[in-house]
Amino acid sequence: MTELLSKAHPAQPEAGTAAPNGSPDAHQAQGAQGPAAVSRTVPAAPAVSVARSDRRRLGPGRSLPFGRLIGPVLVVAVWWGASAVGYLDPRILSGPGTVVSTATDLIQSGRLQDNVLISLQRAGLGLFFGVAAGVILAVAAGLSRTGEYLLDGPLQIKRAIPSLAMLPLLILWLGIGEQMKVTVIALGVAVNMYINTYSSLTGIDSRYVELAEGLDLSRRQFIRKVVVPGSLPGFFVGLRLGVTASWLGLIVVEQINATSGIGYMMFQAQQYAQSDVIIVGLVAYGIFGFASDAAVRAIERRALSWRRTLAG
Repeated sequence: MTELLSKAHPAQPEAGTAAPNGSPDAHQAQGAQGPAAVSRTVPAAPAVSVARSDRRRLGPGRSLPFGRLIGPVLVVAVWWGASAVGYLDPRILSGPGTVVSTATDLIQSGRLQDNVLISLQRAGLGLFFGVAAGVILAVAAGLSRTGEYLLDGPLQIKRAIPSLAMLPLLILWLGIGEQMKVTVIALGVAVNMYINTYSSLTGIDSRYVELAEGLDLSRRQFIRKVVVPGSLPGFFVGLRLGVTASWLGLIVVEQINATSGIGYMMFQAQQYAQSDVIIVGLVAYGIFGFASDAAVRAIERRALSWRRTLAG
């Protein structure tokens, strides 16, 4: 969009920029203001610099590398301390040392890796189909009045109906196999992708559309130079929410007649009161959720490097 503005409004000298020596504008300025006016304007510069140096900083401050790890590390530290002094009953909540030992045993037996791979496959397939469906529906509804009238209403209704509330119907239609599990995850992802991408598309300033029409851009150029840059912020917000929705849906579907996956491992541990195994599963979900969100953030910063925001 900045390319369009540069074409429509060529660079002009600023009002405070001095005209070149010998030009008519310079002679007119000297004749109109005189030496006294020039002497009055020179001492104003230090006052401006002092004001800028003394102004209050209102932003959140500089970002720290890996700063988002501070919160999780503090939580683990409090958990470890409470377990060490005996505030936590190990029968209800195992300590970090027990959890680490249990995770080591599960890794050595290969049980944890097998369940993690199956869970990642389910979450990945649901995320892929959900993102694709949500973006396609958002583009169809955001760039066409016909698409908006046909699609936005049903999708807003689906937004009000949790995907998990459709489990009985999906089980009736698709059975209890992998197809049902992936569909539940994809539905949760698609709604988040649609809502945020559609909102970003319809929120593009109409002046950019008028400018594109004034420059006689083709439909493809309009999408590439206006639609894509304008919708990327909403797309990445939807993607972050979609990644979270994929893990939330995975936790539920893996406890419905599943024979593998992290959720199945946790459900089996519940029957034998193995809180350490349950916590290992929760930690695995948390690590994958945190890592996937961090990956999306990194891609967002690279793709939207032209923006200057409080996020840094």
